[in-house]
Amino acid sequence: MTDAAIVHSTFNLERHYAAPPDTVFAAWADPAVKARWFAGPAAEHELDFRVGGRERAGGRHDGKLLSFESRYHDIVPGQRIVCSSTLAADGTVVTVSVTTVEFTADGDGTRLSLTEQGTYLDGYEQPAWRQQGTGSQLDALAAELTAAATA
Repeated sequence: MTDAAIVHSTFNLERHYAAPPDTVFAAWADPAVKARWFAGPAAEHELDFRVGGRERAGGRHDGKLLSFESRYHDIVPGQRIVCSSTLAADGTVVTVSVTTVEFTADGDGTRLSLTEQGTYLDGYEQPAWRQQGTGSQLDALAAELTAAATA
């Protein structure tokens, strides 16, 4: 533990994808597709995409065992996803968050808006790190959608 403190932070990210909302939404709902862009090849990943369902991802980073777990509270196909999540390092919860993802038709593509409200515990993780990591995942989603469109 580096600092016995709590930090609250909210961030918003937006992306435009050259695919319709149902296609972008499907990339969040399909376990094999989501594992590729969200968790990466070295991580374990499982997804039960339904209201009340869970998602789990885990792997090692800088020698620590990281585990990410989400529970889905609201799913409107092609429109929105709301979930709550925890991130633990070596079994200690370091972040608790609520995430809302909205999918809106925008021309011939999709505008994705992601809002995350986080509670960061004891200095283990910083809001800027989470925002950067989430942005990288959304960029990986873009690459996944491009690869699927050209396949």
